[in-house]
Amino acid sequence: MLLELLRLKQTYKNLNRLRQIANVFIKHGFGQFVEALNLHRLLPFRKRVKMLRQPRDLGRTAAERLRLAFSELGPSFIKLAQLLSSRPDLITHTYADEFKKLQDEVPPFEFSEVLKIIEEDLGMPPERIFDHIEEKPVAAASIAQVHYATLTDGTPIVIKVQRPGITETIETDIIILKGITSRMVKYMPETEFFNPTGIVEEFSRTIRKELDFTEEAKNICRFRRNFEGNRNIVIPRLYPDLVSKRLIVMERINGVRIDDIEGIKRYGLDRHELARIGVDAYFKMFLEDGFFHGDPHPGNIFVLPDGRLGLVDFGIVGWLTPEIMESIATGLVALVKKDFDTLIDQYVALGLVTEEVDIEDFRREFKADIIDFLIPLYDLSISEINLAQYLDTLLHIAIKHRLKIPSDLLLVNKCMLILDNIGRELDPNFNFMSVAEPYASKLIRGKYSPRAVYGKIEKQVTELVDFASHTPRQLKVLLRKALKDDLHLKMTPLGLDRLIRDIDRSTNRLAFSIVVAAIILSSSILTISGAGGKIFDIPLLGLTGFLIATFLGLWLLISIIRSGRM
Repeated sequence: MLLELLRLKQTYKNLNRLRQIANVFIKHGFGQFVEALNLHRLLPFRKRVKMLRQPRDLGRTAAERLRLAFSELGPSFIKLAQLLSSRPDLITHTYADEFKKLQDEVPPFEFSEVLKIIEEDLGMPPERIFDHIEEKPVAAASIAQVHYATLTDGTPIVIKVQRPGITETIETDIIILKGITSRMVKYMPETEFFNPTGIVEEFSRTIRKELDFTEEAKNICRFRRNFEGNRNIVIPRLYPDLVSKRLIVMERINGVRIDDIEGIKRYGLDRHELARIGVDAYFKMFLEDGFFHGDPHPGNIFVLPDGRLGLVDFGIVGWLTPEIMESIATGLVALVKKDFDTLIDQYVALGLVTEEVDIEDFRREFKADIIDFLIPLYDLSISEINLAQYLDTLLHIAIKHRLKIPSDLLLVNKCMLILDNIGRELDPNFNFMSVAEPYASKLIRGKYSPRAVYGKIEKQVTELVDFASHTPRQLKVLLRKALKDDLHLKMTPLGLDRLIRDIDRSTNRLAFSIVVAAIILSSSILTISGAGGKIFDIPLLGLTGFLIATFLGLWLLISIIRSGRM
């Protein structure tokens, strides 16, 4: 009984949130989208009428209105938009650029909640651990907020505390988003190309990791190991005993943001050297470690008075396989040598070209586009090439050819663009390629080292042996099933679901029209018979029938017009 009540409560909560989402989308001019997903049935009648009268042009572009809607819907949708901002291959650059404007800043929650979480998660009163905690947070976002504090031994630290109830809110929204995307695929088949279900799955994996601060603690430890011995980069020290899923305590980094040019001038530091240190650190992550800080905006990179750079906020990270790192390095070298055939080979080797694409046609058309786009780079030296612009150009070409790009590779591209902006702000003459070249060359040399070649040969031989040993057995099973008439072929008719839905919708409209016609006919008979009281010399029953038929007819007509299929 209690379990049923809890389920009922959760269903009611989801239903209310779904209504709220539908109302926000209608408010910002997406009533047709709400209707297409049949979500308008959750709304009261007056809301449906208002939705039909909603003007399509609200003085803003669709991308702007969608950004405003996501902002109003809160943390889950803000985080989803931030994820989508790095996927122009799926949502186009117009929407990606608009989503980049979303700021993840919200009013802070009460300090009493901070103290409560500390005591609940660490199992002791805050005063036994901290000498002082500043009530006003230094930063407040949708997931967590950060407070400066001091340990009882006087060590300055920062406390990152998760927003109360945020996990339940985001879990509810993930369930709803999964329901919405399944409806999108069902009722709007054309959206399947954008893979909405896959986007929400990726979002749910990313946001759940970000909600678990123990994952961020592991990331910090890994970065500290990777940069151990590097005198230019500071990764804050973690206090393992003061970490939980909702709480993380780490060393405080005192400095200025990397975009605080005036602060850097006060320190008397060389801005060109700072840009070199920052970009060098990221190329080490990209081409040596295969593990990188995925959110390098200026608020997460600090300049210390002694010229070192400190990185903070490790909730978003990316991973690169050795194959992807090799391809990035090979691509950089191919660019310098103007070897575009090798560059195309890397795209094919990474599996970016789907099975539906004709490889030969792709090679010919893709090479023509690369030459056309990158011809200005032909006469430049390696130090003169703008790497961020080069990567962005390749992304545009990849999107044009509908290549399947791994999310981590897109995250690299996003990081490069952010770093390019930071580098140019620090030093307009700074160039990434001069820093990237040593890492790329080292990776290429390592690729052809005796040890690496032996490892690849060993792997290929193992795969060949497995293939040779398993193939006879699989052929035997196939023949046995064929002889027993137990061999089944699975066929997926494309477009059949959409045809069935269209027939179903047309049938419903036809039935609705027949009902309207029957009401008109009945009202006509009642009017001719003169039965009942009269208004304006027209029988009341007949007039009522005509009014109902008129309203239903208009409703049907508006529905047909809004569907875009006359």
